[in-house]
Amino acid sequence: MKAAMIGDNCIDVYRCIDGKEVNRRYPTGNVVDTGVNLRKLGIPVSVISTTGSDKNGSWMRRTLTDLDMDLTRFKTGDGPTAITYMDMDGTERIHGVYEEGVMENIVFDDADISFAASHDLVHTALWGRAENTLEKIKKLNPSVLTSFDYCDRLTDPLIERTLPFVDYGFFSCHDKDRSFAEAFLKDKTDRGMKTAVATFGELGSLAYDGQAYTFCGIVPAERVVNTVGAGDSYIAGFLWGVLQGLPVIGCMKKGAEISSRVVQVFEPWVEE
Repeated sequence: MKAAMIGDNCIDVYRCIDGKEVNRRYPTGNVVDTGVNLRKLGIPVSVISTTGSDKNGSWMRRTLTDLDMDLTRFKTGDGPTAITYMDMDGTERIHGVYEEGVMENIVFDDADISFAASHDLVHTALWGRAENTLEKIKKLNPSVLTSFDYCDRLTDPLIERTLPFVDYGFFSCHDKDRSFAEAFLKDKTDRGMKTAVATFGELGSLAYDGQAYTFCGIVPAERVVNTVGAGDSYIAGFLWGVLQGLPVIGCMKKGAEISSRVVQVFEPWVEE
């Protein structure tokens, strides 16, 4: 079993932590974080994206190579690597300016789509600019499983556009109650998704597979250092369970486990 991550990569730059000026940074991105955590769970992972021609882009490529990611379709564009500027207040992140760099004009060509379709699972996310590839990937390989992280954008038009081509949809519902989430998830599976999942942060997660709702609590963390990457790591654990053939609750428990491990470190990846 192998997985392809198609979408974004960027550098997170922390300028202020608890009121103190810092310059702390690491390579990341929604699909990068999900892919790295999935790879650390033993799944071969390819990253399909474009990084910059600057030092950050070289750093991104070296990092992913060292992490044993397949970079067959990982390109270098002419321009800067995407950067997200961040601050932290306690353990909570505060998003600053996002400089899109080469991601602004990213293009996924026929070779990228064909390569993605050769995998057992393809994952992308809201800011990955890869939503238009899903229908093409499904046409090439109807049996490939697809996953999409919609984050907290519950009314984004991308949901409607991608519904027919997404098997596993993930939604951050941290400010919503269970009754809202149940209706929301059922609507998505009624109209095409195989399984829709809502995450509630420290309150756990809820999934609906078209037949039944499944709730899963969190795995308590001994300490919380940084909540960045909690959602991506949950998705990685869940998708690992999918590829192992686990039932929904097993996928959710693995997601909760990996998420708990990630919030205990600064970077958004589980430690070895």
